Amino acid sequence: MNVELLRQLVQAHGIAGHEEMVREIVMAAMKPLVDEMSVDHMGNVVGHKKGDGKTRAIVMAHMDEIGFLVSHIDKHGFLRVLPVGGWDARTMMAQRVIVHGRQDLHGMFGIPKPTHILSDEERRKTLEVKDYYIDLGLPTDRVRELVEIGDWVTMWQDMVEIGDMYSSKTMDDRVGVYVMLEGLRQARSTTADIYAVASVQEEVGLRGAQVSAFGINPTIGLALDVTLAVDTPGISEHEHVTKMGEGTAIKIMDSSAISDPRLVKFCRRLAVERKIKHQLEILPRGGTDAGGIQRAGSGAPVITISIPTRYIHSVVESVHKDDLQASVDLVAAFIEEVHTFA
Repeated sequence: MNVELLRQLVQAHGIAGHEEMVREIVMAAMKPLVDEMSVDHMGNVVGHKKGDGKTRAIVMAHMDEIGFLVSHIDKHGFLRVLPVGGWDARTMMAQRVIVHGRQDLHGMFGIPKPTHILSDEERRKTLEVKDYYIDLGLPTDRVRELVEIGDWVTMWQDMVEIGDMYSSKTMDDRVGVYVMLEGLRQARSTTADIYAVASVQEEVGLRGAQVSAFGINPTIGLALDVTLAVDTPGISEHEHVTKMGEGTAIKIMDSSAISDPRLVKFCRRLAVERKIKHQLEILPRGGTDAGGIQRAGSGAPVITISIPTRYIHSVVESVHKDDLQASVDLVAAFIEEVHTFA
């Protein structure tokens, strides 16, 4: 397992529309694995491993992370922000951030009042993103010199190993990018044309996926993304979606796409034949780049391979080492045998 590559990917910063830092890492890792590589007008990285032209398969994972844009600087130098992507305000409490202004500035999210002076009514209130501000610890004139409206903000958290898990910000979806790259590296020869795409702006509407798929016009699409593993206290068993350590997840349906039943059967067969631990997934809310691929041009059958992840859309997103390797193994098998799919 290439832990250093995973660490580089998850610790890089790049919200939707600002994926430059991640793109450089992806391009360096992808270059020796493909015959051609390019960047399209939106910023998607497209690697092409040439085949005989009969099967054109996209394997895609998105580079962007959820974050914020600076929307206001008040007279005391505190920043207000608007979310880019789906934030649960509960996860923002007392977290450190990086404001990407004229230079990178470290700061933290603050809230209006500490618990010591909250009224009973205030204690019952559910916090929203608009209730938070960013404290940079600098005088107002210095803040205004270094930060302007529209500067982007990311969370500040490194990857750590906890038991059998890796935990970090932005496992969603840098772990999917990692699986794509390592699947390419591990796969043996195939006669299919494989287009490995690291997409942009998934978190704000699958935008990069649709553009890149339109240009490629694939016959098959495979998206790689995280999915919920809520096998934790207080959650009913039927709501778990997936379980940590039970293998890679073959998606049946989510909010953005219904996986082609033939591809579900195909991926299950590959997993069984190669003894890859796997589970089936139905996600009641949320989607992946498969939805963008499916609707581009004349359309294509699609499926998503998911990496079970705890604490999604927080700074402690966590994946199991065995599930991660199982996902790489299944993607490698898919690349090798996708030309046999009919």
